[in-house]
Amino acid sequence: MTAKDLTLGQQAIVASFSDEKLAGFLAARGVVAGERLTVERVAPLGGPIAIRVADHLLCLRKREASSIIVQTEAV
Repeated sequence: MTAKDLTLGQQAIVASFSDEKLAGFLAARGVVAGERLTVERVAPLGGPIAIRVADHLLCLRKREASSIIVQTEAV
């Protein structure tokens, strides 16, 4: 599952990345393996999504979000 597949309000743990170049960009913004993220906002019509990681709110294109491989938590 990727961050793009998450729904509004859903939480997950970052497991890995499918794009190493983008992984470096995201790591500089706090998105690293083992970190918890939450989907805060989803734009309509395939627009970007906003995720919260620690104290940061990041807006990502769907392509960027699809490179973040996540594990959802059991409720």
